[in-house]
Amino acid sequence: NHRGNICAVDFIWLLNPNRYRKLLKTSWSEAVFGMFRYLLRRASLTAEDAFAFLKTDNDGDHITFMGFCETLRQLNLTGHCNGLTTKEIKDLWTQADIDGNGLLDYKEFQQRIWNQTWSEQRDAEDGEAKGNQEQTVGFSVKNAVLFPPEVEKGMWPENYSLSDHARLTVVFSPIRMPCSQLVS
Repeated sequence: NHRGNICAVDFIWLLNPNRYRKLLKTSWSEAVFGMFRYLLRRASLTAEDAFAFLKTDNDGDHITFMGFCETLRQLNLTGHCNGLTTKEIKDLWTQADIDGNGLLDYKEFQQRIWNQTWSEQRDAEDGEAKGNQEQTVGFSVKNAVLFPPEVEKGMWPENYSLSDHARLTVVFSPIRMPCSQLVS
């Protein structure tokens, strides 16, 4: 999770890193937007209704940063010890605000929040412009092993309690990878 703990899905990703080689922040943003989208859809909101909900009291045809923050609070994604931090909210906003004008219009909302495939579209665009693109250092996983080994098979040893954590040993090697939109 984004608090630094590793869990089973992380282990699966570590074993299959070549399928999704994205910057961690991009992957994290997609996960948070996915939770955000799920909560909006669970409330039976259409894309248009969700956009109106995010606009809050704004009369314009855009979402403001304050409206975005208020919606996150109303969806219980902020305001408690496990909620999003101020920096994380700003990072999400930067990812969503494609043109960087400080406002989200309906098109940006569709592309970054409502549409589940925005990163795949961006990855395709990145592939086309790869020749002159900046690069960053990432990590390739050479070997990942959980101990006790039963955990890798989906079993928990009898002498472990459910609160015990499986130790993870990983060998990383640095690789060059294309930068998407870096968020500071």
